[in-house]
Amino acid sequence: MKNLPLLDIAIIVLYLIAMVGVGIYFSRKNESSEQYTKASGKIPGWAIGLSIYATFLSSNTFLGVPGKAFGGNWNAFVFSISMPFAAWVAAKYFVPFYRSTGEVSAYTNLEKRFGPWARTYAVVCFLLTQITRMGSVFFGISLTLQALTGFSMETIMLVTGICIVIYTVLGGIEAVIWTEVVQAVLKTAGALLILYLIVSKMPGGVSKIIEIGQQSDKFSLGSFAPDFTTSTFWVVLLYGFFINLNNFGMDQNYVQRYHASSSAKEASKSIWLCVWMFVPVSLVFFVIGSCLFAYYQTTPSLIEPIKLQAAVEHLGATASQIDIANYAKTLQPSDYGDKVMPNFMVNMIPTGLLGLIVSAILSAAMSTISSGMNASATVFSEDIYKRYSKKKISDKQNMRLLYIGTVLFGLGGMACGIAMIGVKSILDIWWQLSGIFAGGMLGLFLLGIISKKSGNTEAMAATIIGIMVILWLSLSSLIPDQYDFLRSPLHANMVIVIGTLSIYLTGATIAKFRSVKA
Repeated sequence: MKNLPLLDIAIIVLYLIAMVGVGIYFSRKNESSEQYTKASGKIPGWAIGLSIYATFLSSNTFLGVPGKAFGGNWNAFVFSISMPFAAWVAAKYFVPFYRSTGEVSAYTNLEKRFGPWARTYAVVCFLLTQITRMGSVFFGISLTLQALTGFSMETIMLVTGICIVIYTVLGGIEAVIWTEVVQAVLKTAGALLILYLIVSKMPGGVSKIIEIGQQSDKFSLGSFAPDFTTSTFWVVLLYGFFINLNNFGMDQNYVQRYHASSSAKEASKSIWLCVWMFVPVSLVFFVIGSCLFAYYQTTPSLIEPIKLQAAVEHLGATASQIDIANYAKTLQPSDYGDKVMPNFMVNMIPTGLLGLIVSAILSAAMSTISSGMNASATVFSEDIYKRYSKKKISDKQNMRLLYIGTVLFGLGGMACGIAMIGVKSILDIWWQLSGIFAGGMLGLFLLGIISKKSGNTEAMAATIIGIMVILWLSLSSLIPDQYDFLRSPLHANMVIVIGTLSIYLTGATIAKFRSVKA
């Protein structure tokens, strides 16, 4: 390893070994597929809550949020502000609904409500979203470790991916949840430690950070104007509400945890515990980004290597030094924000503490990826294999199927992460892709539980229209300039909002007219 001292390497290796050890420990308890996917419904609510919190607090938060705050302001924090509103809906309506069905899959009810096509559509949306989420997290962790070790991003994804696959395959949902409880504590401590180290090294301290932040408008939550064409306060609030509603209501990661808890009351408590922890801790990461901006403003010579690195990645290693230097001068903070945190860690964090912080970032990645793999494997078993291939299989065969699915989706996440190498902002790419893939799924789900008169015909027509709207919103930029009047004027984060409303409102309206006519 090129930069990491031996002590830090030892800490990171011990952490990875410990996580694999947890998987081995819980593997002895996985005697059935119910235990593997639900933990037999015996996990306490507080542990479920910490697990959901750990899933939310991924390496996208650890790296993407400070990078976003460094390059812009606190506009993205509005996403966190929206969480309590979505949590209230989920705790009041979604948790009782799923607990009453008893189905481990979040999508079985869609088939009962509208037919096989609805279940398949939701499953495809979910799996695409999960692979994208895992890919963005793999990319984020490899970005940090590449700066620390000098290894290629592909190699880092492979090594970390193997460790995650091992403990997820062996331990099942119980191993995922209990490792995430540990990871939740480790991540939170890591964030606070990073903040302390930045402030302690800042010339002028907190007062200077506030002064520079106010001068550069770093603490703004965005414009409050009723404008949906740019990333205003209202655009992010709507995006956050709908994406969190989708997370709590349609994401197998969370629905599976509702079944793992001992009661509906405990499951609801877990949602609120996640929210009340995530909102303030996510704010810490925005503060870290603003502190990093102030720190590098006072030490401008330290930012030049970061800009040169970003220029090399944008132009390619074959570009001349003159071209790279000239291009670096044109870069704005938003062009290299994701690289600032790794650079600070490499150069400014003392030996020993660096190993702990890297372990915290690893834990942030591992919790999101492991839960994504487990949930995807469950969906693959319940909604694809058993539905379309062989409905009645032995418990032993089902366990083997879950193992295979976990490995395959882990590999899919790694491949997606490799494909993302070179993107400017982890947070931006994840928000855009998640909005596209998840947009229609929530609308169909809401149509099923709210509009009692909607049937198969209404749902299918609404979904077709919704897909067309989502495709138009997502692909508008590809429309030739001579037809630019056909492009969507809305911001990319409005895709999930418009897509969800298109499906729900279209289906409900058709059902209402048909009932009146009848």
